[in-house]
Amino acid sequence: MILHCVFLRLKAAMTPDEKQSLFEAVVALKQFIPGILDVKYGPNVSPEGLHSGFVDGFVVTFDGPEARDTYLGHPEHAIVGERIITSTDGGLAGIMVFDLNI
Repeated sequence: MILHCVFLRLKAAMTPDEKQSLFEAVVALKQFIPGILDVKYGPNVSPEGLHSGFVDGFVVTFDGPEARDTYLGHPEHAIVGERIITSTDGGLAGIMVFDLNI
């Protein structure tokens, strides 16, 4: 399995409803892309203060690297990905992705 971790520096002007809508769009990808087992999202709750401004994020659990690769090239992912990019402070610089084999 692959744990696809995405950390975001969302624009300060985003409302809670806009954030919720953005994350719901990520969750909805499960309907379109096979191999997505689970999606979780929310704010960083670590007390360490080492977030470097990445205070929101989500994780997608895939059944394997093939499913992750399908997700990466899927047109629905491209639509949601563009929405994420336009919602972050600095575009791509406001996104950090880290994948783990689990």
